[in-house]
Amino acid sequence: MFHIKSHASWEEETIVIGLFHKNGPFSGVLGELDRKLDGQLSELSKEGDLSAKKKAITKVHTLGKLAVKRIYFVGLGKEKEYDFDASREAFAKVFRTVQEAKIQSVAVWLDTFTNENVDGNEAAHALAEVLPLSTYKVQDYKQRSNEPERNIHQVTVISQADEDEIRSSLTVGSAFGEGTNAARTLVNMPGNILTATELAKYSVDLAGKYGFQYEVLEKEDMEKLGMGALLAVNKGSEEPPKMIVLKYQGKEEWKDVIGLVGKGITFDTGGYSIKPKDGIVGMKTDMGGAAAVLGAMEIIGKLKPEQNVLAVIPSTDNMISGNAFKPDDVIVSLSGKTIEVLNTDAEGRLVLADGITYAKHHGADYLVDVATLTGGVIIALGTHTTGAMTNDEALFEQVLEASHECGEPIWRLPITKKDIEKVRGSKMADLNNSPGREGHAIMAGTFIGEFAEGTPWVHLDIAGTATSSKGDEFGPAGATGVMARTLAALVERFEA
Repeated sequence: MFHIKSHASWEEETIVIGLFHKNGPFSGVLGELDRKLDGQLSELSKEGDLSAKKKAITKVHTLGKLAVKRIYFVGLGKEKEYDFDASREAFAKVFRTVQEAKIQSVAVWLDTFTNENVDGNEAAHALAEVLPLSTYKVQDYKQRSNEPERNIHQVTVISQADEDEIRSSLTVGSAFGEGTNAARTLVNMPGNILTATELAKYSVDLAGKYGFQYEVLEKEDMEKLGMGALLAVNKGSEEPPKMIVLKYQGKEEWKDVIGLVGKGITFDTGGYSIKPKDGIVGMKTDMGGAAAVLGAMEIIGKLKPEQNVLAVIPSTDNMISGNAFKPDDVIVSLSGKTIEVLNTDAEGRLVLADGITYAKHHGADYLVDVATLTGGVIIALGTHTTGAMTNDEALFEQVLEASHECGEPIWRLPITKKDIEKVRGSKMADLNNSPGREGHAIMAGTFIGEFAEGTPWVHLDIAGTATSSKGDEFGPAGATGVMARTLAALVERFEA
């Protein structure tokens, strides 16, 4: 995919060059190019046909003056305002444009995308991460024509920076992008195709690919262990539940283990607290937390950080039948805590309760759960910000830093004494799973925190961010793969 060289030969078919807004004549690379084109770049710039405006794309044909056929100039705006996020946006816009033009091979003059804020390694990471993200296509089930798809399959990176360092940054960035796309594809899959069984098979294949240890608990195993919360949600289904565990050991001893727990509800009807007809469409995406965890494990498998990571995915669908669990039922979780079910559509927190407890049984010293959990978080934070809750400031700060680095913003919601009292307010059991509409997202996170107990824990509610109704330069409408990169970045840089 990537080829690195120190100088352009001007024989590449297509070259991409970054363009900062500057006063005065072109210099450096652009000055050399302007001279080769007999001053035409200067003329285009004077006439406003060559724009340095942020994310502006200008295609210039060389008309035989150079062996290269076309040059895509990418506007980077003012140099002092250009940073890593801006570089990601610029690469995303140009790769999407090049892909739409059905160009399969492209050269990028990487050094033109650097400044005091973004060095060559950071630019290389941004390029390699954004390439798979921006050119991602939803894997649908339509009949195909015999005409082969023309995608970008080769990128030549032109840079005078250290080749080994650039190659390393390209490798890391590419892993982050591809892991996110893997999560996207899982979330986009229909619930009749991606059942809990198929999700388990996917996880086992991932384990084989990267040498992870794995375990898949069947329904009978769960019954013996007493996973009453996950089993309750599964009661209405014809599909068997799965408790999926992947282990990556990057240290000699199994200690300082980071537990990633992802909600794996492959379709959610709401159960007897049934969703309305408009709200039920799209509930194939209710396993977005599981997809984020598996996407992160894909990245971890490729990069092999010196950390210990445990992935736990409780998976089932939430269906209705004569045997389905009901409001007013009392169930016993794996932890031994009893739960009064007041809302069968608050099922995600139930499966996560057993998932978190099981992660602790496997030695998780730190916990991060990820879930498309509540509509309440969308009301509170919209569709661009993930809701977060925690019982540990130090762990939260590391998650927050990783989210900033990956461009996946999170915002912390509180857990107060009164919130805990509401969750513990059942007359029939230790806890109730849905105290009411007020502070719905907070109630859900507070409930999950009851099972984390004293283990450092961060909860991420991605109900608003796991999917997008509109495409942008980073990809089409549908699944976003959100939090796959954040989780991987957390693991890479984690300090116990």
